[in-house]
Amino acid sequence: MNATGLSDLPVLVAGGGIGGLAAALALVRQGFKVKVLEQAPEIGEIGAGIQLGPNAFHAFDALGVGEKARGRAVYTDYMVMHDAIDEYQVGKIPTGEAFIQRFGNPYAVIHRVDVHLSLLEGAQETGRIEFLTSTRCERIEQDDTGVTVYDQHGTAHRGVALIGADGVKSVVRQQYVNDPARVTGHVVYRAVVDKKDFPEDLQWNAASIWVGPNCHLVHYPLRGGEQYNVVVTFHSREQEEWGVRDGSKEEVQSYFQGICPKARQLIDLPKTWKRWATADREPIGQWTYGRATLLGDAAHPTTQYMAQGACMAIEDAVTLGEALRVNGNDFTQAFDLYQRSRVARTARIVLSSREMGRIYHAKGVERLVRNDLWKGRTPERFYDAMEWLYGWNVDNCLAK
Repeated sequence: MNATGLSDLPVLVAGGGIGGLAAALALVRQGFKVKVLEQAPEIGEIGAGIQLGPNAFHAFDALGVGEKARGRAVYTDYMVMHDAIDEYQVGKIPTGEAFIQRFGNPYAVIHRVDVHLSLLEGAQETGRIEFLTSTRCERIEQDDTGVTVYDQHGTAHRGVALIGADGVKSVVRQQYVNDPARVTGHVVYRAVVDKKDFPEDLQWNAASIWVGPNCHLVHYPLRGGEQYNVVVTFHSREQEEWGVRDGSKEEVQSYFQGICPKARQLIDLPKTWKRWATADREPIGQWTYGRATLLGDAAHPTTQYMAQGACMAIEDAVTLGEALRVNGNDFTQAFDLYQRSRVARTARIVLSSREMGRIYHAKGVERLVRNDLWKGRTPERFYDAMEWLYGWNVDNCLAK
């Protein structure tokens, strides 16, 4: 132990993605040293745009990187849903001044790389986080005083505790839970298109979705409006396996029959696509195993329909830090409080996301019901419905 009563051992964090970096920042703010074990050859991020609710900005502020993230985000004027067959506007939610007043922070869109960069800069500035790349956790052992992680080279890494933030295919989860993934059969194509190549009649400052039978299309601006994020999702004809690869223009074009020309432009734009076959897992009630706990996608992998995957990982990190703070950095008590504070909320995201996917992809009579769902709804009523999600902040994050 050192003079502050903290162990001289670092806290080990498996994974250097958004959740891992956020966890590292939260731990440093509680006085710990941190060692991040990342399997990739460099600390980085792939993907395209993501959406940030007010809850994400509350979390960024709690981690001390609010200004960095704000400077890289694009602030939308509204969210809008159209029927991809006939262009009918299903719902529109303003995200301007009234929204900010209600939730204390804006709604924004941002490149995933820029979220990661904001967290990485914050982490590097602390000088208390060690990064090891090309280091994959293979096996975990625990005793009364700490955790030992063995990597693929057989090297042992000793820590006072372990945060498993190693993503959707978490090795930490595999060792302790070993549950199967639930492959959805939904395939997501993502691309980023320069503004000059993006249709003028779709250059809206909005998080926009076109919903169609067994498919949907999303677009929004990135990086000061110089680029646009394009995401299209469809139910695959193939037997899918969870993973990412390059997509083919021919495949994506073959899925969007019957879509109105305005929305169809989106699938004709990108020169290259990345293809994700998506999956989630059934929510679990236990994330903590002794001195190890799960965080982010390792704890609650979800489909993308709630646009909250990254936001939940950053919330997890803040909540973990707060749980340590109120328990005097006692990991046993803190991990228990962290888990109790997060399990139901993140499970609600996973289950709501599945249901939202069904609503988006409705056909036949179900499509007609979907198009009637929000008729005449005022912004205030939309905001009331979002309170559970966007009303989260550092002051209310712990279970009572």
